[in-house]
Order: sequence, then C-alpha cells, then structure tokens
Amino acid sequence: MITVNDIAVEFGGTTLFSEVTFAINENDKIALMGKNGAGKSTLLKIVAGENKPTRGVISAPSDAVIAYLPQHLLTSDDCTVMEETSKAFADVLNMKKEIDDINEQLTIRTDYESDEYMKLIERVSELSEKFYSIEEVNYEAEVEKVLKGLGFEREDFTRQTSEFSGGWRMRIELAKILLKKPDLILLDEPTNHMDIESIQWLEDFLINQAKAVMVISHDKTFVDNITNRTIEVTMGRIYDYKAVYSEYLELRKDRRIHQQKAYDEQQKFIAENQAFIDRFRGTFSKTESVQSRVKMLEKIVPIEVDEIDTSALKLKFPPSPRSGQYPVVVEGLSKTYGDHVVFKDANMVIERGQKVALVGKNGEGKSTMIKAIMGEIDFEGKLEVGHNAQIGYFAQNQASLLDGEMTIFETIDQIAVGDVRTKIKDLLGAFMFKGDDIQKKVKVLSGGEKTRLAMIKLLLEPVNVLILDEPTNHLDMKTKDIIKDALRDFDGTLILVSHDRDFLDGLAEKVFEFGHKRVKEHFEDIKGFLAHKKMDSLKEIEK
Repeated sequence: MITVNDIAVEFGGTTLFSEVTFAINENDKIALMGKNGAGKSTLLKIVAGENKPTRGVISAPSDAVIAYLPQHLLTSDDCTVMEETSKAFADVLNMKKEIDDINEQLTIRTDYESDEYMKLIERVSELSEKFYSIEEVNYEAEVEKVLKGLGFEREDFTRQTSEFSGGWRMRIELAKILLKKPDLILLDEPTNHMDIESIQWLEDFLINQAKAVMVISHDKTFVDNITNRTIEVTMGRIYDYKAVYSEYLELRKDRRIHQQKAYDEQQKFIAENQAFIDRFRGTFSKTESVQSRVKMLEKIVPIEVDEIDTSALKLKFPPSPRSGQYPVVVEGLSKTYGDHVVFKDANMVIERGQKVALVGKNGEGKSTMIKAIMGEIDFEGKLEVGHNAQIGYFAQNQASLLDGEMTIFETIDQIAVGDVRTKIKDLLGAFMFKGDDIQKKVKVLSGGEKTRLAMIKLLLEPVNVLILDEPTNHLDMKTKDIIKDALRDFDGTLILVSHDRDFLDGLAEKVFEFGHKRVKEHFEDIKGFLAHKKMDSLKEIEK
C-alpha cells in the first residue's frame, strides 16, 4: 500500500539513518521502536508527509488517506468540542453544500444551452456520484460515540475547546483522526494523558476498526495488545520483525548474541592475521603470504554489534527520615464543588513504609484526595498528616515551579548530594538530557522536558512520603524501569496515581479504588485486586 524506499536523513553532517526501506500493507499494525534520539518521530513525520527525507522517496496511492497525530499539538480555540470534532467530516459536508448550491442555481437559471449551464450539470453529476457512493453516516452519532469512547461526557460536547487541558485537546484531535477512517493512522505517544478506560477503548478501535496503524508508544501493554509487527530504528538503520513487542525483545536479544559471536570471531581472525603480518613483515620467504594477508584484511567489512544500553543507571533515593507510624489518616472525608459530589465519607489509613495505588477512572477524586492531603483545598471531615511526615509531591504542574533562568545541569547540581554529584550527567542522560542539552535554560524546554526534569529533582530530595500523580507521562520504557526500581527500594511511604498498567504492577501493595462517589480499600496488590474484582487485566481497573 505505502512504500518507504531507500530514505536517508542527514543534518549538520550527521546521518540519523540511511537506506531505510519497508512497506506498510493494509491491516499492518506496526510498533516503531528504538531508543530516544534514534529517529522514530522523524521517520513517522516523513511517512506522514510532514518532513522530507534527505534522499529517497515515499510512495502511496493517490487516494490514500494518511492521518498523523503528533506528540505535541493543540486544537483551535474558537469552537466547541462537538464543532471541532465534526471538522473530521468537513470534506463530505462541503461536498453536500456544493451539490445543494449548484442544484439551486440550476433551478433558477434559464440559460439551458450555455456552456456554463452544461459545466454546472457535469460538476453536480460528478459530485453526486462521489457523494452518494459514500456510505450514509449519522455524523453526529459517530462523533458522539468516539468522543465518549475517549472519555468525554455529553455535557463536555458544548464546552469551548479552550476550557480543556492540552491532554484533552489531544484527544479531540485523535477523535477527528479516527472519524476520518484513514488508510494509515500514525500515532506518536497517543496514550499520554489517557485513563485506562480510554486506552482500552482506543485499543479496541485500532484492532477492530482501523486499517493500517504505525505507533510510537512507551506503554508496553498497549503496544503488545495492538501491534502485529515491530520496526526498530537503531544505529542509522532498521530491523523489521513480524512479531509483537514482547516477542521482538527476545528476537533482538538473539540477534545481538549472534552479532557479538560473529564480531568476536572476526576480531580473533583479524588479530591472528595481524600477528602473522607483524611477525613476518620483512622476511623474504614470507613476503607473498604477508602481502596476501594485508590485502585480505583491507577487504574485510567490519561486523557491527547493535548498541545496547549499558548505562543501567541504578537510581537510589536518599535514606528517608523516620516518620510517625501513620503518615496519612483520613476519616469521614467529603468533597463537593457546588452540587457536584466528588466523594463522601472517605476513609484511608496509610502506614509508614506502605506503597499504595489510587485507581479509578478520571474525575472520580484521586487527584482531589491528593490535593486534600497537600492542604491545597478545603473539605469536610478529618485528615491528619502524621508526625515528621516530609512530603515530596509530583504533579503535572510541577514543571511550572522550576526556575526558568537556571540550566538543566544547575537545576540538579543545586540539590544533588553525596555520590550522586559525580553521576549528574549519567542521571540526566537516563532522563534523555544528553550532551550540550544539559546547558539549556529551563525556560526553553518543552512541557515534557520540564516534567522529566521536575521528576529528577524530586527523586533527589530527602523525603519520607512520596506522592506521585501520573509520574510516567513523557518517560520512555527504560527511564520508567529505572524509576520503578528506585521506588521499589524507597524506604518511605509511597502514594501513587498512575494509568500506566505496567508501572503499577509489582509496586503497590494496597489499592484504594475511587468510584461512585466513594473510596474503597483493597488489602492486596494490583494482581490481587484484579482477582478480587474478577478482572482479567489491568486494563479493566477503571471501568
């Protein structure tokens, strides 16, 4: 269907990738993988037609519809959610309007024999043939179905798009893409800012209703559920596997073992022949053999071993100051906004050293509870923060509290103590700040970069209660694993709100479920909670 033929991208004397060739066929569901900076987003933009390669061509049928959802995007501010989403059908609706306009002209004009009249008849015939071949659709119902699937409530439909956060506006853009029913959907980190119920709905749509899909995502479960093929971008080239992500990881491991073996054998062969050359160079009787081996070594094409991340950074929290036995105690807590009841009579007891997860669909009160603990809102009932509880708090707005005039390096250097001071560059590298990037001022960073920097800052502060509200957005899989390992070893108390299913698994030992205006306590980890709820998958937590 769509072919990428021998493309290369070069800039500033550096080759990002070259000789990249692959085809995207109908019903291919492709995960585009590779470490940060390998060129995944660049490749996606080239397939989308947003960027041009230095060399090579992208071929697609003239009638192919390719839709692209970038990682950072904002919809316009001048209309309602319903109006903005309905723009997905603008072409069809404009066609209908033109047909109606021409038909009206044909009824009032009397120059039946003129060329202009005949051209109008030809035009309306052409448009009508195209319009009536399109399957009849109840556009309003389709828009409603997709918006509700992506987490919007009916009362949101008439609200201005400007009232919504960037994450929700991204969902509006995604809704428009899905409604167009394109031949190829290109998605760059689509599940950031989505709750689990919306992610599950999107998975179902992409599996059962979408045609071809290519996706970049750091959500392992999402990628495994929707894809049937994995393309890895690494060291300037690609590897194409007809396998889901988890199978690809095993295949990649095998590939690297074989590469390493071949590389080691080649190095041994080169060393043996070089030793022969060095030993017998200048020996008359061996001249021919020496020259023969020199020529042979010159012709050898070095075997490359694909890069493997050896930075395996071990992130360790500073030891926690000892808090009281119960850092957080909530009794009969209720919160309302006007007539809207968020939750009522909520009870929570969190002991020192416990790691708990707050789960439930968006809008059921998880972030409200955290704001109550932080003393940011008023409420009815009793909430006590225990003796010597030193709270470290991470929320999405944490990024806005950074000093914009400081550099990335200075921001971390300012608070790093002990051994960490010698590893600041490694730490920043693990969070995707490499090379000269670390001298950038905070004020020029994107929202995602600021979020990552705020996360590093929090990880270095000596606290005994960590509250993390959606900490893994904008983080790649390796970085998430580093944080997860550090949180496992954290000796303080952890309260975690996350829609990242893999991240929650193996971390939280107790679950507080938010839903139907109440908070329910489950004395088990995520797997036990699922078993108790008779659910097969973490995907269903928020239903």
